[in-house]
Amino acid sequence: MFIVSLEYVGDPDTVEPYRMAHMAWVREGFERGVFIASGRKSPPSGGIILARATSRERLTAWLDEDPFIVAGVAQYQVEEFLPTTVGSGFEVLKEI
Repeated sequence: MFIVSLEYVGDPDTVEPYRMAHMAWVREGFERGVFIASGRKSPPSGGIILARATSRERLTAWLDEDPFIVAGVAQYQVEEFLPTTVGSGFEVLKEI
């Protein structure tokens, strides 16, 4: 599993013209089975995505297609995470 941290580059208002295209890209990520969960940070400085991919390279290639990245208004940091202990009801996370 991967934890993807998105940070806006500059003022958060600069992302607004690209938000609808970004959200369509996010929905496609869920449809493709790449994304597990996603949401905005609070305060709104970016977002977090939990993702699964066969490799960091494949995930990075998909992230590079994000309209926020293409427009240069955001950047990503990707961390691989191997869950070994989970709370009750979240056992499926150990299988991702």
